Amino acid sequence: MIESLLVANRGEIARRIIRTARRLGVRTIAVYSEADADLPFVREADEAVCVGPANPAQSYRNTEAILAAAKSTNAKAIHPGYGFLSENADFARTVEANGLIWVGPGADAITAMGDKINARNLMADAGVPVAPGTTDPAADADAALAAAETIGFPVMVKAAAGGGGMGMAVASDEAGLRTEYDKVRAFAERMFGDGSVLIERYFPRVRHVEVQILGLADGRVVALGERECSVQRRNQKLVEESPSPAVSAELRERLLAAAVRAGEAVGYRNAGTVEFLFDPTAGPVQGDAQAGEFFFLEMNTRLQVEHPVTELVYGVDLVEEQLRVAAGLEPGFDPAALTARGHAIELRINAEDPKRFLPGPGAVTAWTEPTGEGVRVDSGYALGTTVTPFYDSLMAKLIVYGADRSEAIARARTAVAGFEVAGPKCNLPFFAELFDNSEFLGGDYDTGIVGRMRAKK
Repeated sequence: MIESLLVANRGEIARRIIRTARRLGVRTIAVYSEADADLPFVREADEAVCVGPANPAQSYRNTEAILAAAKSTNAKAIHPGYGFLSENADFARTVEANGLIWVGPGADAITAMGDKINARNLMADAGVPVAPGTTDPAADADAALAAAETIGFPVMVKAAAGGGGMGMAVASDEAGLRTEYDKVRAFAERMFGDGSVLIERYFPRVRHVEVQILGLADGRVVALGERECSVQRRNQKLVEESPSPAVSAELRERLLAAAVRAGEAVGYRNAGTVEFLFDPTAGPVQGDAQAGEFFFLEMNTRLQVEHPVTELVYGVDLVEEQLRVAAGLEPGFDPAALTARGHAIELRINAEDPKRFLPGPGAVTAWTEPTGEGVRVDSGYALGTTVTPFYDSLMAKLIVYGADRSEAIARARTAVAGFEVAGPKCNLPFFAELFDNSEFLGGDYDTGIVGRMRAKK
């Protein structure tokens, strides 16, 4: 196993990685910004190094500072968590060039899947279904219009280098397309340094389903089930559950096979997620096959925020498996005996208001985490800490597990009622509202559920 691990991240994911590493006897090193000096992950690591001021570009995205911290603490490996530098191929190469172990997929896989147009084309060649769309960037608004007329309105205008729900807009006609093309291109140039734009078919009523894959040290790629991620605001996830209430055994087999092909196409190693759009109403029913079409959306070449639901359903510690792959070890489970049991739901507890989902940082004046059977909390904050405006609004993840979906929802409802947060704004009331929503309770929901809930207010 790896001797020592620097976690190049913050908050709940740093804390979560440190927990598994310490269980395995791996010495842990945290890096932190001046704004995060009092957060729990800093004191829970064996060592901690301040890498700069609050601005992420000067701290958590500061390659030189992170590598200097690794050298000064004699770290042997770096785990990037999610966000920040986790999908930065240049950083991955630099880590390895400095003689350190990179706990993630190879830089070539990150590069291949980081550009959405290139990724679409690779997946199509590998036999993974892709939505109708452009195979090259739309050079200007006229080219985007020509593509949209071929695909058919409405269309999705997407930044080729985007991710995390950013750099996306829907256009229903020519005027809207021209406006959104200019906006997305400008946003992409500003945020990602790449203004390339692609045009895809837009699905008004669609579900967002993803598959967890793991590329093993021996070259095999295995799939650990699917996660339903359709409860979203502004294309960003709020709730995830596994298994998906919309996926039959037959469809699951097809989804997982497609995700494995995706991983194999880029020689994938370590943990990753293949995301799909699923239209339950499309396509013919043949024999016992479930109606519905699914299309490749993107591949996240890192550990996902929502990985705990997979861990609970499959009984696998994904961070441990990441470390094992990086160390060249066999998996800690039998890939041929993977079996899903029960149902898990994750709620993202954010420092934002529960109506408009606008961020509301502040000092934490009350913090009581729920406990009980089937309840897990991965938190980045505690009483006396402060949620600052410099980073993502995620404060904690509340994950619940039950023998079936009904039991998981019941436990989630109780856990939400027992979770006390004061000081920052908090979206906990939204989840209480969700657990009274007939669409969600029936499992018959899509990515528009939050918008419909708010439209009723």
